[in-house]
Amino acid sequence: MILPEIRLQKTLDAALSTGADFADVFVEETYSSQLSLLNQKADKAIVGTLYGAGIRLFFGEEIVYVTTNDLSEEALIKTALMAAQARGNQKRLASAFQLKASQFDSIHTYGEKPWEMNRDKKFQWMNAVDQHARSRSSLVTQVEANLLEKFQKVQIANSNGLHKFDQRAYSRLGVQTFVESEGMKESSHDNAGHMGTSELYDKIDLKKLAVENVDRALLLTKAKYAPAGEMPVLISNSFGGVIFHEACGHGLETTSVAKNSSVFCGKLGQKVAHESVTAIDDGTIQNEWGSLNIDDEGMPTQRTTLIEKGILKSYIVDQMGAKQTGYQATGSGRKQSYKFAPASRMRNTFIDRGTDKFEDMVKDVDYGLYAKKMGGGSVNTGTGDYNFSVVEGYIIRNGEIQEAVKGACLIGRGIETLGNITKVSDNLKLATGMCGSVSGSIPAAVGQPEILVSKMTVGGRA
Repeated sequence: MILPEIRLQKTLDAALSTGADFADVFVEETYSSQLSLLNQKADKAIVGTLYGAGIRLFFGEEIVYVTTNDLSEEALIKTALMAAQARGNQKRLASAFQLKASQFDSIHTYGEKPWEMNRDKKFQWMNAVDQHARSRSSLVTQVEANLLEKFQKVQIANSNGLHKFDQRAYSRLGVQTFVESEGMKESSHDNAGHMGTSELYDKIDLKKLAVENVDRALLLTKAKYAPAGEMPVLISNSFGGVIFHEACGHGLETTSVAKNSSVFCGKLGQKVAHESVTAIDDGTIQNEWGSLNIDDEGMPTQRTTLIEKGILKSYIVDQMGAKQTGYQATGSGRKQSYKFAPASRMRNTFIDRGTDKFEDMVKDVDYGLYAKKMGGGSVNTGTGDYNFSVVEGYIIRNGEIQEAVKGACLIGRGIETLGNITKVSDNLKLATGMCGSVSGSIPAAVGQPEILVSKMTVGGRA
C-alpha cells in the first residue's frame, strides 16, 4: 500500500483550496487478527483488513476531519474538497510546497508477520496456557486465552512537504483463569505483549503466566476483605503505573491543557510531586508496546521528561496542541486508525526508577496496604480524581508483608498522590495496556518502580 506522491499532492492542494492553514493525509492498511480459546477449544477467530484515509484541515484552531475508504485519485480529491468547503470560503492560489518522501531507520525489528504463521499452531500455543493452569490445580474450572495481533502500514503527507511511511506491529496474549474452592468462586486475569510479531511466542513464559494466574485466583478464595481508611500504601511496579497514567498522564496532554481543563495547567516549572518522582513519556524504547518510529502526524517520536525531581518540565503535545498552547510538539499525535483525527496521547508513560530498595520500603510501614497488582478503575481527567481496584493486596504490619486481602480500592487525586510519594524503588517494570481517549483506543505502556505513598484513602470494609 503506497499511493503515488502526485495523488497525495493533488489531494492536499484540494484541501487547501478554500484557505486552510494546514492539511495532512493519513493513509492506512491494517491487518488484524483476534483469536480466542475457551476450555481447550478454539472459540473465535476474527480476521480482517482495515483500509482507508483520513484528511485533516486546520482553519486557525479549528479542525475539519473527513475519511474515505476509496483511495482513488478522484475520490481523495472529492473528499478533500468536501472538507475544504465545510469551513473555508475563499480561493487560494496554487500551493508552493512540494512533497518529498523521506526515509528513516526503524528502531524496531519484526519476525514472521501474523498471516505467515499457521493459525492452528497459534491455537496450540494458546492451549498450552490452559494445560499449565489445570496442571497447577484441580480447582481450575475455566481458562480463557485471547491472542491479538495487528500489523499496520501507514503513509503520511502534509502541506509542509512531509511524506513518510512506517510499519507498526503489535502482539498481545491475555489469559483469564477461574477457580472454585469450597463454594467460593474467583478469577484472575493477566496479559503480556510487545511491539512485534512472532517473537512473542518465544518471549512469554506460558507456564509462569498460567501459574501466577491460578495462584492469585486461589489466594482470593481464602483472603479476607480489606480494611477501609487512610493509611500508607506501597504500590507495586509494572501495572501499578496505571494510576499515574490515568490520574496524571491524561492531565498532561494538551487535549486537556489547551482547554484549561487540567489541574496541571500553568504549572510548568513548578513543583507538582515529591522530589523523588521523575516521570517519563518515551516513544523510543525498542519494540516496547507504546513505541513508534513516527507518530500519526509524521513527527519523529522522542523521550519526553514530564516531571523531573518533582518539577513539571513538559506537557504531551501534538501539532494542534502546539498551535493552541505555543508549546513545542513532542511527537505525541496518535490515533486508533484513519477513522479518527490524531490528538495528544501517551506512549510508554512511567515513573522512572529511584534509589530505594523494596525491602526497606516495606520496613518503613507500621500498618498499611501493599497493592501488589492493580486492576481497572475510573478517573475524572479534569481533576485527576481516581478510584482503582486492587486485584491482589496484602496487609503490611510492623514492617512485614502479612495476610492477603481482597476488595480493596485506592481513592484519591492524582496531583495529591504525587506529592505524597516518599520513596521510589530501583526496580522499574512496564506493562501493556490499551488507552482510550478522543482519538480512539491505542497501545500504551504504563509502568513504575515500587512507590511508597505516605497516605491514601483505601476503600474496603470497615
